[in-house]
Amino acid sequence: MSDARPDIIPIFPLSGALLLPGGMLPLNIFEPRYLAMTEDALQGNRLIGIIQPRKEKMSCGSACVHEIGCAGEISEHEHTPDGRIIISLQGLWRYKVLEELPPLRGYRRVRVQWLDESLAESPADSRIDRSRLLPALRNYLHQRGLACQWHKLECCPDSKLVTVLSMVCPFSPVEQQALLEAPSTQTRGELLTALIEMADCSQRPN
Repeated sequence: MSDARPDIIPIFPLSGALLLPGGMLPLNIFEPRYLAMTEDALQGNRLIGIIQPRKEKMSCGSACVHEIGCAGEISEHEHTPDGRIIISLQGLWRYKVLEELPPLRGYRRVRVQWLDESLAESPADSRIDRSRLLPALRNYLHQRGLACQWHKLECCPDSKLVTVLSMVCPFSPVEQQALLEAPSTQTRGELLTALIEMADCSQRPN
């Protein structure tokens, strides 16, 4: 798609799902308002903003949303016989919500400011401490009976490794939001490692 970024994007408030730049998020679209949103996106710039809802409600009854989200481009889509649309969102850019606009065809839209910190990262900014992260991850997965292709992880670039683990590990919505708001790969990697270590400690017998 073009590098031009729109000032207004549709948003999909989704608790417990994390999209990061460089990540891929599969979604099963079935609600009428989100089917309309997806159809409009497919006919336009293919962008959808994933964002976490908050517990607080707006005056209209809809959930408030966090200030920071991530926009993704629909890279694949499939219409199913029962009326759903299966899509894959390729994470592109984080954004800050400036204001919410009136809904369109039932779905919500926001005016955004794009966050560009990750675009200017130097190699030093994206370096992570694998000697600390990988042993903690090994214990984390072992305690949950989960397998992992370690040779692929060891060959994965730092930024991709942090993105994939942040998105697939079963963190709480609060933890996911903190990972999203981390301004660099290095900061996100440090937080990811700390979350895995804390989860590992909580599973150990006293």
